[in-house]
Amino acid sequence: MKRIMLTVAYDGTAYCGWQWQPNGVTVEEILNRELSRLLREDIHVRGTSRTDSGVHALGNLCIFDTETRIPPEKICYALNQSLPDDIVVQDSCQVPRNFHPRKCSTIKTYEYTVWNQRFPNPLERRYAYSYYMKVDVEKMREAARWLVGEHDFKSFCSKRTEVETTVRRILSLDIRQEGCKIIFRIRGTGFLYNMVRIIVGTLLEVGRGMYPPEQVKTILQACDRAKAGPKVPPEGLCLMEIALQEDPWKYAEENERLDQAIETREEEPV
Repeated sequence: MKRIMLTVAYDGTAYCGWQWQPNGVTVEEILNRELSRLLREDIHVRGTSRTDSGVHALGNLCIFDTETRIPPEKICYALNQSLPDDIVVQDSCQVPRNFHPRKCSTIKTYEYTVWNQRFPNPLERRYAYSYYMKVDVEKMREAARWLVGEHDFKSFCSKRTEVETTVRRILSLDIRQEGCKIIFRIRGTGFLYNMVRIIVGTLLEVGRGMYPPEQVKTILQACDRAKAGPKVPPEGLCLMEIALQEDPWKYAEENERLDQAIETREEEPV
């Protein structure tokens, strides 16, 4: 038995998120089905980030155990032959049997794209939020500075969030403008349920002049979801990368109980 890690990219438009659920098709469900057919085993992948319905990814990670004799680096080629066009495995590799990417330190990078023009662009409708109000990008950048660092982000997560702590650390929050596009790039060590989408919605409120940039500090300190801005739609959000900060093989000599422990600690969908 060996453990394989996949790097998965997908267009989330047609899926009800990453994690399997009984009332809709998910990315995890498709991977389980096609891997089971390919390897002739009952395969169940375990993901690193449970992206929400309609959210996209270029670099989500997942693992699964298998007895296949197919070389690990060849699994991605074989699997892509049967996957739908909107899911592509970018890489496959072997990792230690007791390794799980949710257990080691990672840096996650998300991008949220806003199409800021009077009318929507039909070619961008799946990958950008159409926002017709004029915004001041410099004011949004000024407001974003208050969010960088380790803070209690309770104001910036859904009320349905069920975690032990709402403290998270944002490493960087950059905003760039490319013509009609405004792209928010957020890097952090972990995120809460809908955290990125609520941050972007709040910064857009600053950009259109609903409140001054420094009010973001007040919102942060309030620890009250009602104080922050709206949650923007999912189509503009993409998980760009999950960067492992540790060598997976450092776990090769550790106890198998690590694998059992990690199953009880779920990350909220973003």
